[in-house]
Amino acid sequence: MNRSLFDYVIITLKGLAMGAADVVPGVSGGTIAFISGIYEELITSINNVNLDLLKTLKNDGIKAAWKQLNGNFLFALLIGIAISILSLAKLIKSLLNNEPVLLWAFFFGLVIASILFIGKQIKEWNWKTILGFTLGAIVAYYITTLPSGDQNMSSSWFIFIAGALAICAMILPGISGAFILVLLGAYETVLGAINDKDFKTIAIFAVGAIVGLLSFSKILKWLFSNYNNITLAVLSGFILGSLNKIWPWKIITGTRVDSHGDTVNVYGKSILPNTFETTNNLDSQLLFAIVLMVVGFLTIFIMEKFANKKQSN
Repeated sequence: MNRSLFDYVIITLKGLAMGAADVVPGVSGGTIAFISGIYEELITSINNVNLDLLKTLKNDGIKAAWKQLNGNFLFALLIGIAISILSLAKLIKSLLNNEPVLLWAFFFGLVIASILFIGKQIKEWNWKTILGFTLGAIVAYYITTLPSGDQNMSSSWFIFIAGALAICAMILPGISGAFILVLLGAYETVLGAINDKDFKTIAIFAVGAIVGLLSFSKILKWLFSNYNNITLAVLSGFILGSLNKIWPWKIITGTRVDSHGDTVNVYGKSILPNTFETTNNLDSQLLFAIVLMVVGFLTIFIMEKFANKKQSN
């Protein structure tokens, strides 16, 4: 595929959006990849990392191997993801602590629009796709109700396994890799390592992520090739079920100390905005939250229109 420099800049910007989403517990970078029109190319490119690639490298050289890998695409995307995670980790963490309602409201609108977008890709609705959609929604909702793990687990093997599991979720639309880290109790450890530039922990996590990515992407590629409609239905259900996790208004169930020693709120069950005010004695920020939901919702449609325009040119 022949691409201009501008095309690769756009891919990098999509990587920035994916990285920002992956930092937030509840929003999937895979969802951003899907709605921005690069998901299947991403999965295909990851699957190009195999023994055939090594043979090409040995027999035909770096240039041929890079082309087979779709290296320009992956490099541009990974640059955007890395820049976003490294630069936005502190900002996202600050917003989560100080303006959680407004941040979750934006992502809630974004994710609702993504359900409609992915649902439109399903060519035929039948009992199989409906069943897949329903099961996906139930499983994702159940995952969002699970309690978080111990925030102090930081052994090397645990970080490795957390990286492998989280990356699987990160490339799966609807399930947040950051949320998987929260469930495992590794979110604060990993985010703290990024903020503190703890390269050892980051490296262990990255190796685990690479192992998980190369393994899980093959399964996803096979599913899309053989069961495209059902896979899309399940993914749509996953995203629908995950909405519970990113509902802006929740009961404060307690506090915890983060990796920098700051005390932050722990949010539990989803509640209505008016109940939020009486239960938590906090402003629901309902008007601003609705505005940000609409902005998030429209953002997806703007991205979709832009992607369709690029494909038609």
